[in-house]
Amino acid sequence: MSQVFDLFIIGGGVNGCGIARDAAGRGASVYLAEKNDFASATSSASTKLIHGGLRYLEYYAFRLVREALIEREVLLNAAPHIAWPLRFILPHHKELRPAWLIRLGLFLYDHLGGRKLLAATSSVKLNEGPYAQGLQELFTHGFEYSDCWVDDARLVVLNARDAASKGAQLQRNCEVVAAQRVSGLWHIKVRHNLTGVEETIQARGLVNAAGPWVAQLLQSTLKGNSKGKVRLVQGSHIIVPKLYEHDRCFIFQQGDGRIVFAIPYEHNFTLIGTTDNDFNDDLDKIQISQDEIVYLCNAVSGYFKKTVAPADVVHSYSGVRPLYDDGASEAKSATRDYVLELEGASGDAPLLNIFGGKITTYRRLAESALGKLSPLLPKGHKPWTAQAALPGGAFAPQDFDIKLKELEANYPFLTPTLAKRLLRAYGLDAYQLLGKAKTIHDLGTHFGSELYECEVRWMQTKEWAQTLEDVLWRRSKLGLHISACDQTRLKDYLEQQGEPKNN
Repeated sequence: MSQVFDLFIIGGGVNGCGIARDAAGRGASVYLAEKNDFASATSSASTKLIHGGLRYLEYYAFRLVREALIEREVLLNAAPHIAWPLRFILPHHKELRPAWLIRLGLFLYDHLGGRKLLAATSSVKLNEGPYAQGLQELFTHGFEYSDCWVDDARLVVLNARDAASKGAQLQRNCEVVAAQRVSGLWHIKVRHNLTGVEETIQARGLVNAAGPWVAQLLQSTLKGNSKGKVRLVQGSHIIVPKLYEHDRCFIFQQGDGRIVFAIPYEHNFTLIGTTDNDFNDDLDKIQISQDEIVYLCNAVSGYFKKTVAPADVVHSYSGVRPLYDDGASEAKSATRDYVLELEGASGDAPLLNIFGGKITTYRRLAESALGKLSPLLPKGHKPWTAQAALPGGAFAPQDFDIKLKELEANYPFLTPTLAKRLLRAYGLDAYQLLGKAKTIHDLGTHFGSELYECEVRWMQTKEWAQTLEDVLWRRSKLGLHISACDQTRLKDYLEQQGEPKNN
């Protein structure tokens, strides 16, 4: 007789993998199906920030901002390798929000979440010193505050790894094609897309964490009766050669009420985003529009001395946020909060639909989801993720430089840039990745930009990577650095390796 799982989760984004990790850690049996790669959609297309959402204060979303600010430091402690503090400069634009309103907002931002690790807000002069670099002369002063950076796709895969280590079965390239309730259980038919093989999985509860596809799946496959609606909002980003030398980020107010970030990215670039446009097209063909590129270029050109033009864009990415439709008149003001809807009559196998949410609050969302599904979990289970490190992250955020020196001492043949990148990506797991290597040649084939075979094999066997895009754009961002010729060599290598088994 086939196994009956406690939970079946549809969707391998940050919410699905976060729920799988939390549930498996409480002793539940979990099966997760992702039709593509983990973090292949919205969860790898964010601005890559762990933040409270400063602008949400204008919409009186105090509970959401407070929860996100608290989570900001929880995640910083849980994953100090892939998350770290950033300082943001908000130039005061006299034509937009008044200075007193900004000060009030930043005061609330500093105090709503019980800030401990991050520096407080301060005023800064922008017409002298390093922060004047690149800005137009009319911006003479501004405000500096703290938020955090995160490698969004790696956050997802670390949650997936932790879930798998606790017994969850996670399947990529695995699509749900049918589901129905039978005698108090869910019977879910899945198709493994690489082989075409179909099988039926039984589970006591079903979680629809399909992100932008949540409503589509609910209507066409799950035949649910949820009243929740999704507002699909496209957010796009562009990457250009770096616009300034210092390490501060900028947050720029726009005349239409939006804000746009300019963030140092991958050493040699500046990341600019995001947009907020309602999306009604094919979810499997999401790409930035020319209008969005022009908007983002114009948005930062209004602040920097150097005009940023579409021709400067070296890379772009775009994702669709599955926001809960609260009836807001504009996409920019639609709630970023999450809504969890549980359906199923008494005695029925429950279905939990996940609407909305943001990457910063994924862990709290998972706790809330399991609160609604508590009867399906083993007796005596308790929330546990608030104090638990993600794989590779068992060290204090302030100890990163110490850990880097230790790694360099143990592997003296690594260049400083490679050692730092490995520690940033894998944390203390870098030791497992490098193993007993004594020289650079022990790392295997070199694929360019300090990417070696041992790292690729780690991604394949520990992180479910299969394709060139998995390796270069989700498990890393090395696609910005590796030549077309080297990318072809890497693609050939991956195809020769075939589908590895994660262990």
